[in-house]
Amino acid sequence: MSIAYRRKRQGKTNYKRRLALLRGGKPRLVVRATLTKIIVQIVEYADKGDVIKIGIDSSALKEFGWKGSVKNTPAAYLTGYLLGKKSPVKEAVLDIGLHTAIPGIKLYAVAKGAKDAGLNVPCGKEAFPKEERILGKHIKEFPNNIEQIKKAMESA
Repeated sequence: MSIAYRRKRQGKTNYKRRLALLRGGKPRLVVRATLTKIIVQIVEYADKGDVIKIGIDSSALKEFGWKGSVKNTPAAYLTGYLLGKKSPVKEAVLDIGLHTAIPGIKLYAVAKGAKDAGLNVPCGKEAFPKEERILGKHIKEFPNNIEQIKKAMESA
């Protein structure tokens, strides 16, 4: 009887899913949602450990005038958009980790933002949140205008 890898025992890594992502040989768009922010990274595999090419979290949106929550769907979209604009690679495979792939979740909003910024992320349109959610129309008092924030990112 063999003992499972430590990260598998702890429930932190699904090695079968990870191996499937690595077989493609493309960089990964790694998206993780914490209780306070959204973390997005472009990661490439290396024998001695993964290499992070670029990483951004949603708290960086405040530099562009964002006044809303940094953990909601519009913030996820803008974080993906910002990473897509600053990315050193042109194509990446979406890696949502142990999250269940449910269409419309904010992790897919990150992928839509990156895709809108020019990063080629193979992902079906049916997985993306509805435009109303990305624009924040589901939030009662939305304090920001997404288009203004995107223009500020373009000029940065």
